[in-house]
Amino acid sequence: MMNKSMLSMKQVITFLLLTISITLFSCDDGGKRLEEKQTGIEDVASNPEKDAEIQHANLEHRKKLAGERFPCDTLSLVDFVLSNYPEGTYLVDFDKTLTYNIPRSAVIYYDKKYVLGVIAKSREGERLVEVKNIIGYDQSFIDLDSTDLGTAFFYLTLFQCRDESFKVIWESPIPSHGGFNNMSLHKWKFNNSEYVKVNFHYAQGVGHIDYNYFFVDGLTNLPHLLMTYEGINFKRTITSLNEDKYPDYYEYLYYDSGSQVFPKDSIGFIWNSEEKVYVNTRNKKQTRLY
Repeated sequence: MMNKSMLSMKQVITFLLLTISITLFSCDDGGKRLEEKQTGIEDVASNPEKDAEIQHANLEHRKKLAGERFPCDTLSLVDFVLSNYPEGTYLVDFDKTLTYNIPRSAVIYYDKKYVLGVIAKSREGERLVEVKNIIGYDQSFIDLDSTDLGTAFFYLTLFQCRDESFKVIWESPIPSHGGFNNMSLHKWKFNNSEYVKVNFHYAQGVGHIDYNYFFVDGLTNLPHLLMTYEGINFKRTITSLNEDKYPDYYEYLYYDSGSQVFPKDSIGFIWNSEEKVYVNTRNKKQTRLY
């Protein structure tokens, strides 16, 4: 009886050990598969050749779906950027107002000869940025994130359509890394001059930031940048304080008690053409670059 009991116990122990081994093997195998899958996803962002292959494949698909084409159209510009800029550079899209909206490229056609576009470049030495991580309200938090998602540098760029291709006339930095929303062409009421407003979400302050590029010396010369914004307890607006060709601005000061918020004062800043800075009209030691 004792031998049978010992034999039975050995069988039970053997069975348990076999079961544990199979379970551990399965978990390990599943973990490896998950790790391989995650690695494969990250490889696209860290592998310029793979990223370029995917971007060109997506472009070819869009070309097949496109209707009537014309020289220097938006798809041609996308192709030009992918083929002539460093890896990880993209012509970005507007933020979608609805979930199922078709993405619209961030371009403005001007006089049928020029195209203004917003370009995002990946910082050299980091993983390539993904467009989905830099467009939209939630993506305006990216300045608080680590560089694990890569760092995007935005530029407003003027292209000239020439011989069914493009020539870069100028590019001007946009001082933001994420949260792009849209761009639009406006006229300044003071002197009827044109400017482009590039709008970014600003989730941290429940508001938005506008980077306004004024064509003070004409379209083909580098524009003048003035930043304006508005949120719960901050605001900056365009004005003209000395009636020159450069826009000035008012900075609003708010009273915030925690239960109520309202503006209590405003301070004017004037552009100093010699110093290339905005100067506080009440305190000349306080300056701003844009």
